[in-house]
Amino acid sequence: MRTHQDLDKRSLAMHRLIAEKIVRNPSLFARVHKTLEHWQTIVSHDSQPYLKEWQGFVEKGMDACLAVATEDSEYATALRQSSPFCGVLTSRERLMFLKTWSRDHEAQ
Repeated sequence: MRTHQDLDKRSLAMHRLIAEKIVRNPSLFARVHKTLEHWQTIVSHDSQPYLKEWQGFVEKGMDACLAVATEDSEYATALRQSSPFCGVLTSRERLMFLKTWSRDHEAQ
């Protein structure tokens, strides 16, 4: 059974993969901004503070936003719970990541 710490490590690894993809193709960063705009109109009031945090990083630019998305800290872990990076990986890329992660961390 996976613990919250396992899931947090997996999320960090996935965000590092996403960041690599965005660095290779910076135009993908626009998806993050679009996701935030959409979510700000549909998510619950309780999630709005996290979206405002992400919006602040988006406004600072791609480098600042990717830095926090890939940071190994309690603060970044909390922010990744409401990550606007969900549309960057294709379904196939996400599935491949999850399969590889499960295989590589099965014995741990």
